[in-house]
Amino acid sequence: MVRDGRPSVFREFATGVSLLGRGLGTWRTAPGLMLLGMVPALIVGAVILAGLIALGVNIEAIAVAVTPFASEWPEPWYTTVHVVAGLAFLVVAILLVVYTFTAVTLIVGDPFYQRIWRHTEGRFGTVPDEGASGFWRELGRGISSGLRMLVPAVLIGVMLFVLGFIPVVGQVVVPVLGAFFGGWYLTVELTGLAFDSRGRSLAERRRALRGRRAMTLGFGIATWLVFLIPGGAVIMMPAAVGGATLLARRVLGESTDQRTRTDQQTRTDPRATSGLDRTAP
Repeated sequence: MVRDGRPSVFREFATGVSLLGRGLGTWRTAPGLMLLGMVPALIVGAVILAGLIALGVNIEAIAVAVTPFASEWPEPWYTTVHVVAGLAFLVVAILLVVYTFTAVTLIVGDPFYQRIWRHTEGRFGTVPDEGASGFWRELGRGISSGLRMLVPAVLIGVMLFVLGFIPVVGQVVVPVLGAFFGGWYLTVELTGLAFDSRGRSLAERRRALRGRRAMTLGFGIATWLVFLIPGGAVIMMPAAVGGATLLARRVLGESTDQRTRTDQQTRTDPRATSGLDRTAP
C-alpha cells in the first residue's frame, strides 16, 4: 500500500530484506570476488568463534559474578536469577560480537570488499570517486568509524542486560530489541564504503539511513538473523556488502534498476544490443 506517494512501512521493510537477496546475486556475476570476500570473514570468524566457545564454557561463572546480591537467596530464586543473568549476558554478547565481527572483517578485508563494492556500483551506474584515498587513510577512517559506533552499541548492550532481568518480558523483549539495534548498527557499518566514497560523513550516513528507517531495518534485521546462523556470517558477508551498496544507492535516490543501466549502455555501447552484456540478475 502506498500513501502520499510513499510506500508503506511494511513494503519498505520487505524491500530492505530483498536487497540482501539481491546482494546474493553477486555470486552469479562475480563468484571469484565473493570467494575472496569470504577469506577475511573466515579468519575473523574463527577467532571470534573461539571467544564465543570460551564464553559459553564460562557463562555460569559469569552469571554468578554479575549477581552477587543473589548469593544467599533460596531456591528456586537463586537458580532463576542466574539463568536470567546468563541469558541476558549472552544476548548482549551476541550483539557486540556480531557488530565487532562486521567492523573488524571490513577493516581486515578492505581490499576485497572495495572490489565487491565497486563491482556492485558499476552494475547500476558510475562508480563514485569522491572521497577515495590511500589504504592507510581508509584504514584509519574505518577504525575511527567503528570505535565511534562501538560506544553507543556498548551502552545499548548495558540497557538490554538490565532489561533482561525483568521476568518473562525481558526474555522476549531483549532478543527483539537486540535484533533491531543489531540490524541498525550492522547496516550503518556495512554502508560505509558507499557513503565514504561519496564524501559523506558518519553523521550524514546515519541521517540518510534514518530517512528510510523501515528499509534500513529490513535489510539490517535480515542480515543480523542470517549472521546468527553458524557459518552464515562467513558466507553472507560478501553478499551483505553488495546488498548494503544497493541500500545506500536507494537511500541516496540513485538507481538500483539494472534495466536502466542496460538501457544507458544500449544508447552508448552497440555491443549491448548484441547480447554480450548479460550480467543482469
